[in-house]
Amino acid sequence: MEDKILTDSMKAQVLTDALPYIQKYYGKTVVVKYGGNAMINPELKQAVMSDIILLTLIGIKIVLIHGGGPEISGMLNKLGIESKFVNGLRYTDKETAEVVQMVLAGKTNKDLVSLVECCGGKAVGLCGIDGAMIKAKPMEDEFDYGFVGEITEIDPKPIEKILEEGYIPVIATVGIDEAGQVYNINADTAAAEIAAALHAENIITLSDIPGLLRDVNNPKSLIPEIHVDEVSALIESGIISGGMIPKMKSCEKAVRSGVKKAVMIDGRIPHSILIEMFSNEGIGTLMVK
Repeated sequence: MEDKILTDSMKAQVLTDALPYIQKYYGKTVVVKYGGNAMINPELKQAVMSDIILLTLIGIKIVLIHGGGPEISGMLNKLGIESKFVNGLRYTDKETAEVVQMVLAGKTNKDLVSLVECCGGKAVGLCGIDGAMIKAKPMEDEFDYGFVGEITEIDPKPIEKILEEGYIPVIATVGIDEAGQVYNINADTAAAEIAAALHAENIITLSDIPGLLRDVNNPKSLIPEIHVDEVSALIESGIISGGMIPKMKSCEKAVRSGVKKAVMIDGRIPHSILIEMFSNEGIGTLMVK
Protein backbone atom coordinates (compact mmCIF):
# COMPACT_ATOMS: atom_id res chain seq x y z
CA MET A 1 0.00 0.00 0.00
CA GLU A 2 2.82 2.42 0.91
CA ASP A 3 4.57 1.67 -2.39
CA LYS A 4 1.39 2.47 -4.31
CA ILE A 5 0.94 5.77 -2.42
CA LEU A 6 4.58 6.64 -3.14
CA THR A 7 4.12 5.86 -6.84
CA ASP A 8 0.91 7.91 -7.04
CA SER A 9 2.64 10.76 -5.21
CA MET A 10 5.49 10.71 -7.75
CA LYS A 11 2.99 10.84 -10.61
CA ALA A 12 1.26 13.80 -8.98
CA GLN A 13 4.60 15.56 -8.57
CA VAL A 14 5.39 15.07 -12.27
CA LEU A 15 2.09 16.71 -13.20
CA THR A 16 2.74 19.58 -10.79
CA ASP A 17 6.23 20.11 -12.22
CA ALA A 18 4.74 20.25 -15.73
CA LEU A 19 2.25 23.00 -14.81
CA PRO A 20 4.49 26.02 -15.66
CA TYR A 21 5.21 24.54 -19.09
CA ILE A 22 1.53 23.81 -19.72
CA GLN A 23 0.73 27.42 -18.83
CA LYS A 24 3.51 28.64 -21.13
CA TYR A 25 2.24 26.73 -24.15
CA TYR A 26 -1.51 26.89 -23.49
CA GLY A 27 -3.30 28.21 -26.58
CA LYS A 28 -0.05 28.38 -28.57
CA THR A 29 0.73 26.57 -31.83
CA VAL A 30 3.54 24.04 -32.02
CA VAL A 31 4.58 22.48 -35.33
CA VAL A 32 5.97 18.93 -35.21
CA LYS A 33 7.90 17.68 -38.23
CA TYR A 34 7.51 13.91 -38.09
CA GLY A 35 9.98 11.54 -39.72
CA GLY A 36 12.81 9.09 -39.24
CA ASN A 37 12.60 5.96 -37.13
CA ALA A 38 9.75 7.44 -35.08
CA MET A 39 7.62 7.13 -38.21
CA ILE A 40 8.53 3.47 -38.80
CA ASN A 41 8.86 1.81 -35.38
CA PRO A 42 5.36 0.85 -34.11
CA GLU A 43 6.14 1.57 -30.44
CA LEU A 44 7.65 4.95 -31.24
CA LYS A 45 4.71 5.83 -33.50
CA GLN A 46 2.36 5.06 -30.62
CA ALA A 47 4.43 7.23 -28.24
CA VAL A 48 4.49 10.18 -30.66
CA MET A 49 0.75 10.05 -31.20
CA SER A 50 0.13 9.79 -27.44
CA ASP A 51 2.31 12.86 -26.88
CA ILE A 52 0.50 14.84 -29.56
CA ILE A 53 -2.95 13.91 -28.28
CA LEU A 54 -1.98 14.76 -24.68
CA LEU A 55 -0.68 18.18 -25.77
CA THR A 56 -3.89 18.83 -27.68
CA LEU A 57 -6.06 17.89 -24.68
CA ILE A 58 -4.24 20.40 -22.44
CA GLY A 59 -4.88 23.23 -24.87
CA ILE A 60 -1.82 23.27 -27.14
CA LYS A 61 -2.46 23.47 -30.88
CA ILE A 62 -0.38 20.81 -32.61
CA VAL A 63 0.26 20.74 -36.36
CA LEU A 64 1.82 17.48 -37.57
CA ILE A 65 3.82 17.64 -40.80
CA HIS A 66 5.27 14.53 -42.40
CA GLY A 67 7.35 13.32 -45.29
CA GLY A 68 7.59 9.72 -46.41
CA GLY A 69 10.82 9.02 -48.27
CA PRO A 70 11.03 5.28 -47.51
CA GLU A 71 7.39 4.74 -48.50
CA ILE A 72 7.91 6.61 -51.78
CA SER A 73 11.06 4.60 -52.55
CA GLY A 74 9.21 1.38 -51.79
CA MET A 75 6.34 2.22 -54.13
CA LEU A 76 8.69 3.35 -56.92
CA ASN A 77 10.54 0.06 -56.56
CA LYS A 78 7.28 -1.91 -56.84
CA LEU A 79 6.42 0.04 -60.00
CA GLY A 80 9.86 -0.51 -61.48
CA ILE A 81 10.78 3.19 -61.38
CA GLU A 82 14.35 4.00 -60.41
CA SER A 83 14.90 6.38 -57.47
CA LYS A 84 17.37 9.14 -58.32
CA PHE A 85 18.77 11.79 -56.00
CA VAL A 86 20.40 15.15 -56.75
CA ASN A 87 22.14 16.90 -53.83
CA GLY A 88 20.16 14.76 -51.39
CA LEU A 89 16.81 15.63 -53.01
CA ARG A 90 14.72 13.08 -54.87
CA TYR A 91 14.76 13.82 -58.60
CA THR A 92 11.07 14.04 -59.45
CA ASP A 93 9.98 13.55 -63.05
CA LYS A 94 6.28 13.60 -63.96
CA GLU A 95 5.82 9.89 -63.24
CA THR A 96 7.57 10.16 -59.88
CA ALA A 97 5.50 13.25 -58.99
CA GLU A 98 2.35 11.17 -59.44
CA VAL A 99 3.72 8.49 -57.12
CA VAL A 100 4.75 11.12 -54.54
CA GLN A 101 1.23 12.55 -54.55
CA MET A 102 -0.34 9.10 -54.30
CA VAL A 103 1.88 7.91 -51.44
CA LEU A 104 2.22 11.09 -49.35
CA ALA A 105 -1.25 12.60 -49.73
CA GLY A 106 -2.90 9.17 -49.92
CA LYS A 107 -1.63 6.20 -47.98
CA THR A 108 0.95 7.77 -45.62
CA ASN A 109 -1.22 10.74 -44.69
CA LYS A 110 -4.36 8.71 -44.08
CA ASP A 111 -2.46 6.02 -42.16
CA LEU A 112 -1.29 8.74 -39.74
CA VAL A 113 -4.79 10.19 -39.42
CA SER A 114 -6.09 6.70 -38.67
CA LEU A 115 -3.37 6.19 -36.04
CA VAL A 116 -4.28 9.45 -34.29
CA GLU A 117 -7.94 8.41 -34.26
CA CYS A 118 -7.10 4.94 -32.93
CA CYS A 119 -5.13 6.55 -30.08
CA GLY A 120 -8.14 8.63 -29.08
CA GLY A 121 -7.42 11.87 -30.92
CA LYS A 122 -9.18 13.76 -33.70
CA ALA A 123 -7.28 14.49 -36.91
CA VAL A 124 -7.87 15.75 -40.44
CA GLY A 125 -5.46 14.91 -43.25
CA LEU A 126 -4.38 17.64 -45.64
CA CYS A 127 -1.81 18.15 -48.35
CA GLY A 128 -0.49 21.34 -49.90
CA ILE A 129 -2.94 20.99 -52.79
CA ASP A 130 -5.95 21.45 -50.47
CA GLY A 131 -7.04 25.07 -50.62
CA ALA A 132 -3.82 25.78 -52.56
CA MET A 133 -2.24 25.78 -49.12
CA ILE A 134 1.33 25.28 -50.40
CA LYS A 135 2.04 27.16 -53.62
CA ALA A 136 5.27 26.25 -55.33
CA LYS A 137 7.48 26.69 -58.37
CA PRO A 138 10.34 24.54 -59.72
CA MET A 139 13.47 24.71 -57.59
CA GLU A 140 15.98 26.82 -59.47
CA ASP A 141 19.75 26.48 -59.27
CA GLU A 142 22.44 24.97 -61.47
CA PHE A 143 20.99 21.47 -61.04
CA ASP A 144 17.86 19.90 -62.52
CA TYR A 145 15.53 18.45 -59.87
CA GLY A 146 12.47 17.95 -62.06
CA PHE A 147 9.26 18.69 -60.16
CA VAL A 148 10.92 19.34 -56.82
CA GLY A 149 9.26 22.50 -55.59
CA GLU A 150 10.38 25.71 -54.00
CA ILE A 151 7.65 27.25 -51.85
CA THR A 152 6.37 30.62 -53.04
CA GLU A 153 3.45 31.07 -50.65
CA ILE A 154 1.76 29.41 -47.68
CA ASP A 155 -1.95 30.01 -47.05
CA PRO A 156 -2.49 29.01 -43.40
CA LYS A 157 -6.28 29.45 -43.40
CA PRO A 158 -7.15 25.75 -44.00
CA ILE A 159 -4.88 24.75 -41.11
CA GLU A 160 -6.26 27.45 -38.82
CA LYS A 161 -9.86 26.39 -39.52
CA ILE A 162 -9.09 22.79 -38.56
CA LEU A 163 -7.29 23.90 -35.38
CA GLU A 164 -10.27 26.07 -34.43
CA GLU A 165 -12.52 23.00 -34.59
CA GLY A 166 -10.25 21.08 -32.23
CA TYR A 167 -8.71 18.72 -34.78
CA ILE A 168 -5.05 17.94 -35.36
CA PRO A 169 -4.01 18.87 -38.92
CA VAL A 170 -1.84 16.15 -40.46
CA ILE A 171 -0.11 17.64 -43.50
CA ALA A 172 1.60 15.92 -46.44
CA THR A 173 4.16 18.14 -48.14
CA VAL A 174 3.20 18.30 -51.78
CA GLY A 175 2.61 21.68 -53.40
CA ILE A 176 0.90 23.07 -56.47
CA ASP A 177 1.47 25.90 -58.96
CA GLU A 178 -0.99 28.17 -60.76
CA ALA A 179 -1.33 25.65 -63.60
CA GLY A 180 -2.16 22.78 -61.25
CA GLN A 181 1.21 21.03 -61.51
CA VAL A 182 2.08 19.05 -58.37
CA TYR A 183 5.51 19.45 -56.75
CA ASN A 184 7.46 17.34 -54.30
CA ILE A 185 8.36 19.60 -51.35
CA ASN A 186 11.09 18.89 -48.80
CA ALA A 187 9.26 18.21 -45.53
CA ASP A 188 11.74 20.12 -43.34
CA THR A 189 11.42 23.18 -45.57
CA ALA A 190 7.62 22.97 -45.62
CA ALA A 191 7.46 22.60 -41.83
CA ALA A 192 9.54 25.76 -41.36
CA GLU A 193 7.45 27.77 -43.81
CA ILE A 194 4.18 26.58 -42.27
CA ALA A 195 5.42 27.32 -38.74
CA ALA A 196 6.28 30.86 -39.82
CA ALA A 197 2.90 31.38 -41.53
CA LEU A 198 1.08 30.18 -38.39
CA HIS A 199 3.24 32.36 -36.08
CA ALA A 200 4.00 29.17 -34.17
CA GLU A 201 5.60 29.23 -30.74
CA ASN A 202 8.14 26.64 -31.81
CA ILE A 203 8.90 23.90 -34.28
CA ILE A 204 10.11 20.44 -33.23
CA THR A 205 11.87 18.18 -35.73
CA LEU A 206 12.10 14.47 -34.93
CA SER A 207 15.33 12.90 -36.19
CA ASP A 208 17.30 9.67 -35.91
CA ILE A 209 20.25 11.30 -34.12
CA PRO A 210 20.57 13.07 -30.74
CA GLY A 211 20.69 16.45 -32.50
CA LEU A 212 23.51 18.44 -34.11
CA LEU A 213 26.79 16.68 -33.26
CA ARG A 214 30.20 18.35 -33.30
CA ASP A 215 31.61 14.94 -34.25
CA VAL A 216 29.18 12.66 -36.14
CA ASN A 217 31.01 9.62 -34.80
CA ASN A 218 30.57 10.69 -31.19
CA PRO A 219 26.93 10.80 -29.98
CA LYS A 220 28.12 12.55 -26.81
CA SER A 221 29.36 15.57 -28.79
CA LEU A 222 25.87 17.08 -28.93
CA ILE A 223 25.67 20.84 -29.41
CA PRO A 224 22.73 21.74 -27.14
CA GLU A 225 22.13 25.27 -28.44
CA ILE A 226 23.12 27.38 -31.43
CA HIS A 227 22.32 30.90 -32.58
CA VAL A 228 20.90 31.49 -36.05
CA ASP A 229 23.98 33.55 -36.95
CA GLU A 230 26.21 30.50 -36.36
CA VAL A 231 24.61 28.32 -39.05
CA SER A 232 26.70 29.53 -42.01
CA ALA A 233 29.98 29.10 -40.12
CA LEU A 234 29.00 25.62 -38.95
CA ILE A 235 28.23 24.65 -42.56
CA GLU A 236 31.59 26.03 -43.75
CA SER A 237 33.42 24.12 -41.01
CA GLY A 238 31.66 20.88 -41.99
CA ILE A 239 29.94 20.39 -38.63
CA ILE A 240 26.63 20.86 -40.44
CA SER A 241 26.88 18.70 -43.55
CA GLY A 242 24.96 16.32 -45.81
CA GLY A 243 21.33 15.81 -44.90
CA MET A 244 21.74 18.00 -41.82
CA ILE A 245 22.11 21.12 -44.00
CA PRO A 246 18.46 21.36 -45.13
CA LYS A 247 17.29 20.54 -41.59
CA MET A 248 19.38 23.27 -39.95
CA LYS A 249 18.64 25.78 -42.71
CA SER A 250 14.93 25.11 -42.24
CA CYS A 251 15.26 25.71 -38.49
CA GLU A 252 17.15 28.92 -39.23
CA LYS A 253 14.44 30.04 -41.66
CA ALA A 254 11.70 29.39 -39.11
CA VAL A 255 13.43 31.34 -36.33
CA ARG A 256 14.35 34.26 -38.58
CA SER A 257 10.70 34.36 -39.70
CA GLY A 258 9.39 34.85 -36.17
CA VAL A 259 9.08 31.35 -34.69
CA LYS A 260 10.48 31.72 -31.18
CA LYS A 261 12.63 28.60 -31.26
CA ALA A 262 13.36 25.54 -33.33
CA VAL A 263 14.63 22.29 -31.89
CA MET A 264 15.83 19.01 -33.36
CA ILE A 265 15.31 16.06 -31.03
CA ASP A 266 16.01 12.33 -31.05
CA GLY A 267 12.77 10.71 -32.18
CA ARG A 268 14.12 7.31 -31.15
CA ILE A 269 13.56 8.23 -27.49
CA PRO A 270 9.98 7.42 -26.40
CA HIS A 271 7.99 10.55 -25.48
CA SER A 272 10.84 12.80 -26.61
CA ILE A 273 8.35 15.57 -27.46
CA LEU A 274 7.10 15.74 -23.86
CA ILE A 275 10.66 15.63 -22.50
CA GLU A 276 11.58 18.55 -24.74
CA MET A 277 8.56 20.70 -23.94
CA PHE A 278 8.13 19.99 -20.24
CA SER A 279 11.66 20.30 -18.88
CA ASN A 280 14.17 23.11 -18.44
CA GLU A 281 17.02 21.24 -20.10
CA GLY A 282 15.04 19.73 -22.96
CA ILE A 283 16.84 17.40 -25.35
CA GLY A 284 18.46 17.74 -28.72
CA THR A 285 19.74 20.94 -30.34
CA LEU A 286 17.91 24.21 -29.79
CA MET A 287 18.19 27.06 -32.29
CA VAL A 288 17.35 30.56 -31.08
CA LYS A 289 17.40 34.08 -32.46
